[in-house]
Amino acid sequence: MSEALDRAREYELLHEREIAPEERPAFHLSPRVGWMNDPNGFSYYKGQYHMFYQYYPYDSHWGPMHWGHAVSTDLLRWEYLPAALAPDTDCDGGGVFSGSAVTLPDGRQMLMYTGVAGTKREIESGRAIQTQCLAFGDGRDYEKYAGNPVIDASCLPEGGSPYDFRDPKMWRAPDGSWRMAAADDFPGEGGRILLFRSDDALRWTYAGVLAENSNRIGRMWECPDFFPLDGTHVLLASAQDMLPRGFEYHNGNGTFYMLGDFDPAAERFTPSCDYAADYGIDFYAPQTVLTPDGRRVMIGWMQNWDTCNLHTRTRPWFGQMSLPRELSVKNGRLCQAPLRELEQLRAGAGVHERLAIENGEISLPGLTGRKADISLEIEPDGELYHKFSLFFAKNSDYHTGLSFRPRESTLKIDRKFSGSRRAIIHQRRALVRHDAGALRLRVILDRFSAEIFVGNGEQVLSATIDTPPEAEGISFRADGRVKLKVDGWTLA
Repeated sequence: MSEALDRAREYELLHEREIAPEERPAFHLSPRVGWMNDPNGFSYYKGQYHMFYQYYPYDSHWGPMHWGHAVSTDLLRWEYLPAALAPDTDCDGGGVFSGSAVTLPDGRQMLMYTGVAGTKREIESGRAIQTQCLAFGDGRDYEKYAGNPVIDASCLPEGGSPYDFRDPKMWRAPDGSWRMAAADDFPGEGGRILLFRSDDALRWTYAGVLAENSNRIGRMWECPDFFPLDGTHVLLASAQDMLPRGFEYHNGNGTFYMLGDFDPAAERFTPSCDYAADYGIDFYAPQTVLTPDGRRVMIGWMQNWDTCNLHTRTRPWFGQMSLPRELSVKNGRLCQAPLRELEQLRAGAGVHERLAIENGEISLPGLTGRKADISLEIEPDGELYHKFSLFFAKNSDYHTGLSFRPRESTLKIDRKFSGSRRAIIHQRRALVRHDAGALRLRVILDRFSAEIFVGNGEQVLSATIDTPPEAEGISFRADGRVKLKVDGWTLA
């Protein structure tokens, strides 16, 4: 074990004691200590789900990237393991960036990650060399491959950038060979997702362009994932520096998906559509895993690069993962549903009410708190109502709101009264389908976050909040006349 990795492990073991359990999310993974961003190496190995993550243990702000590590049997309750990787070789001394994990035929777990080599100035200016590297382990301890890097700039096609070449996602092909998708920037054209192949998982060759931006969605693409699902193929990627496209994409960085056909002979993906993967404020760099029972489950970093560096350095941790989401393809959309195991956390019989609201606001006895699972069915009571709102994390000083305006078909998440003292992104809107004002929503709350699933999960809005824990009210408001069905549970 290197000195850098040993130091990180000693530090996290000592300083995690400073964070009380109630100061963390209850069922969303947060860093053991310090900073967290992208999920890495999301995999199932030796009877456990493994989640590695971009990690800087020494500060709650971004620093030279390590890989943190946690395991779970249900994707909701996580156990921290020692940090898996540290920046400690010539290939990755500037940072161990994002990557993936697979199980080899000999039973070892193999990690592929992006190694960043360069000075601090080169890293900050975006001129540090990025290559793809390997490490092998047993689910707890990992040894970097002596032949690193296994893919470098010499493997890139003409026009590719050695400075923005990262985030390898591996999988095994039906014939037993290996494939890997990685992001690369092509100046003037925006990002491309490149495909590589290998027969032994050690020696890799360039196989072609899996998908290309051509300046359609933002600039650089990163953090790809590619998989078959329900008779089609899905490409997930995160785009930097997007311009808005109506209500579909917003300014800044965000995640999108493409559905389409994959030609295994030509190894080329032909997309038929693209949509935002999340319409809220905080969601980026997702990865998926195939569960033993055949579900495709996705987890993303529930944060936003434009809002994530405004907290004080005295805060002991920053960053959390999204709720695990089961994926399916229905009617030409990628649908997301909260992991079904979440229902096991429901406490008591819950609240089940049918009620009418007219130009007023109500609360329901038994439905309160910062950990909740709330399903809503909203419909007009007579003429079309003007607006329906849900408020949570609420007291006399604070609240976060979700509002639906059927005449505009817009659903908005608004956290401007959540306690923030900064002029950051507080609102996002999505254009949603509804049936003459009738809409179904499922809202999952976990202390410092809200995730809203629309209809059959064809749209999701995610947002983090830092509201003081004593603000735990939940209420419903109608401007007009609304019939409302509520099924709600607090979560243990």
